[in-house]
Amino acid sequence: MKFIDDLYELYKDQLVGDEEDAVALVLYALQDHHRDDMLKLIRDMSEDEVYQMLGNYLIEKLKDKMDKEGLGQHQPEPHPDSKNVH
Repeated sequence: MKFIDDLYELYKDQLVGDEEDAVALVLYALQDHHRDDMLKLIRDMSEDEVYQMLGNYLIEKLKDKMDKEGLGQHQPEPHPDSKNVH
């Protein structure tokens, strides 16, 4: 995606390569953009990029919802044939 390529080229010498870099840089880059600006970025994406973006967003929202509802916070039952080793 051209937006990411341009953003990376602009800041690559200042990045250390961790997730915090990516989050901070994207949030900084988007903070002054309005809805129309962001819709233009989406229109410039390929169909696959739009699919990936929406898929990632929906996955994260579903994970957040499951977290808030307390799903996935229990420990699985040990298999009856397994030995309890501590």
